[in-house]
Amino acid sequence: MQILFCASEIYPYAKSGGLADVGHSLVKALGKHAEIQSVMPLYGFMPKEEFEKTDIAFSVNLGGVFYEVTLYEKLHDGIKTYFVDAPLLSATEEMYGDTKGDYANNDIRFALFCAAVVELAQIIHADIVHANDWHSALVPLLVRRAKLKIKTLFSIHNLAYQGIFERDSLARVGLEESYFQMDALEFYGKVNFLKAGIIYSDALTTVSPTYAKEIQTKEFGCGLEGLLQLYKAKLTGILNGIDETVFNPQNDAALYSCYSSDTLAKKYENKKALQKEVGLSGLKKPLFVMISRLVHQKGFDLLIKSLDAFLSEDVNFVLLANGDEEYKKMLLPYAKKYKNFKFLCNGYDEALSHRIYASGDFLLMPSLYEPCGLNQMIAARYGTIPIVHRVGGLKDSVYERGNKCMHGIVMREATKKTLIGAVKRAVTLYGNNAKKEEMISFNMNCDFSFDKSALLYHKLYKRLLP
Repeated sequence: MQILFCASEIYPYAKSGGLADVGHSLVKALGKHAEIQSVMPLYGFMPKEEFEKTDIAFSVNLGGVFYEVTLYEKLHDGIKTYFVDAPLLSATEEMYGDTKGDYANNDIRFALFCAAVVELAQIIHADIVHANDWHSALVPLLVRRAKLKIKTLFSIHNLAYQGIFERDSLARVGLEESYFQMDALEFYGKVNFLKAGIIYSDALTTVSPTYAKEIQTKEFGCGLEGLLQLYKAKLTGILNGIDETVFNPQNDAALYSCYSSDTLAKKYENKKALQKEVGLSGLKKPLFVMISRLVHQKGFDLLIKSLDAFLSEDVNFVLLANGDEEYKKMLLPYAKKYKNFKFLCNGYDEALSHRIYASGDFLLMPSLYEPCGLNQMIAARYGTIPIVHRVGGLKDSVYERGNKCMHGIVMREATKKTLIGAVKRAVTLYGNNAKKEEMISFNMNCDFSFDKSALLYHKLYKRLLP
């Protein structure tokens, strides 16, 4: 069984969110069960000299324009990844857009990527192509249109991002006008790339069982709930995991001090060092942390509305976040007003995020919706107790009662009242050292690896093949 996994970002080469982590960790875990290789774009900010040029080269025709494609490759963690080097796709210094917004030619850029993936799949004799999110959603359509003997699995990581373009995009990417209809790519007078993955794939997954149900409802379906109900027979929700070799407090080189569930005093050393680094006093106060993108989904409107009440508690709060400039403008005055709040917004820093996970007492995740979420798993692995809104993958992975992995504090609703109530419960828990350490130890010994998820994906792959 030969699998080709394609995604617009894969750690450690390029990352803007959880997709990149999944692109690394899931593929690594799947490598134990099948022959699998990855492919992603070679972006302009990636050092081309660090990759090996292959002898694979071809041209792709999009709307009568021919684009020359060259493939590079690199081996990391036992995984071979191919990199698509092509005009437009590789010319940008960011993945999807700049401070002005998304790149206007993203339809051509990622259609080009999809066409290159289909060519590569034929060259390496792939049995299955596993495509992810809208950036590679045209792959199943192109495979079906060319009548190739290749099966496709399409994974939705976040339904809110759909790759929507103007009607004339069809001609630009070389697709027939016949695809502009409701049961194909048409979406309220525009073209929707994500629909291609949903409709034309042989199997469809999303990143948690609860999210698979939620996206079939009006509240979470982002306008595609009817379509997803239509194709629900091929839809499976599989909870993501994390790479426990990357996120391991016992040997994480980014930490001030490594530790385990048996040496929690060393976790305190991380808290002490981080608070000194960012300029926070009061080591006996509970330290709340949040590592996120500044987007509506992550609950920032709710957080901002609750900040005065939250920061009036006897707590410290460190927020590492980048994204929407409007949220940044709204948050900065609070950082000036409250000495117990540090807002770190000068660019994402992977090593710093590890230190924050290790230093926190509680992790905040007040997401309005969360397809899966990895932060809660990483935090628990580092002995930081998650506080989550009960949606999507957060509902499937964090429990306030019972003996399932992992233990945390759960908000039933995304309101100021429930958020402050959760903070108060956390403060009370912080004062009960025995109970707190029991919860931390339990979480640190949970299995958050991708092994279980990989087995479920492998079963789906086998089901697709004759």
